[in-house]
Amino acid sequence: MKTIKILGTGCPKCKALEKATRDAIQQTGIDADVIKVEDITKIMEYGIMRTPGLVINEKIVSSGRVPGIEEIKNMININ
Repeated sequence: MKTIKILGTGCPKCKALEKATRDAIQQTGIDADVIKVEDITKIMEYGIMRTPGLVINEKIVSSGRVPGIEEIKNMININ
């Protein structure tokens, strides 16, 4: 099972990334645990300067933007 974290404080882009990620998981059927990280201190521990951030199995794969569903699917499959 993959662990996917959405890093963001609840802004519209953060919510869009969470929805796109959940949609990508549903479309691929991958077994994944999605965790929303809203604590700014924990977000800063990842070293990203702009949210939203996408972390798959503790590897930062995106920050500061909302990738499309197809791109997220590729990120999930690679990581």
